Amino acid sequence: MKKTDSVIARSLEHFGNNDRRIPYYKLMLEQSLDDIKEKDLPSEYHYENYAPGDKAAWIAIEKSAKEFTTDEAGDAAWSKYFAPYEKELGNRMFFVADSSGRKLATASAYFDIYTGDDGETGWLHWVAVHSDAQGKGLSKPLISHVLAHMKKLGYKRAVIPTQTNTWLACKLYLDLGFVPTKENAQSSRMGWRIIRTLTDHPTLDEFEPVDDLLGAI
Repeated sequence: MKKTDSVIARSLEHFGNNDRRIPYYKLMLEQSLDDIKEKDLPSEYHYENYAPGDKAAWIAIEKSAKEFTTDEAGDAAWSKYFAPYEKELGNRMFFVADSSGRKLATASAYFDIYTGDDGETGWLHWVAVHSDAQGKGLSKPLISHVLAHMKKLGYKRAVIPTQTNTWLACKLYLDLGFVPTKENAQSSRMGWRIIRTLTDHPTLDEFEPVDDLLGAI
């Protein structure tokens, strides 16, 4: 077992994804869209673009992935992020569905809802896989598919907001070539030290592990 695998294995014994015991820090990652290559989706699954009525499927996936705990919270998130731009979702929100048509994963090629769409930086938003389909190899193909579409929309750079609690998702983004933004590496330095502690990811060599969290592991 490699060192990194060993660290993650020991981390998983104590901390799951979306684990509220992990101190919260907001994290922001970025990646150029110049050389995006799509990864193959397992043959028994396919992509579907958002269609009217998919709100319930989106909430079910995000709730199952513990992005929130109630349908009401899901409805509030939808109202904040997507309802004002619903006419655009057919070209921005994607799902992975199985052969029966059940939607099991989702991600969106979006933009900063607070500052607006600048045409340069796309936001990889609300990536989630239903608990029934986790470990099926859906995350990396879905993300690469959405990033490739983001490039087609004309964006040059992708960013993704996340947090220390979802450290396994953060490791996935690092594996796909995302790196901390320069600003966030400074403003959330302790957060990145926590991610380094939990994952020992080589991208984060500049961040010192957190001794007390290592002790907890």
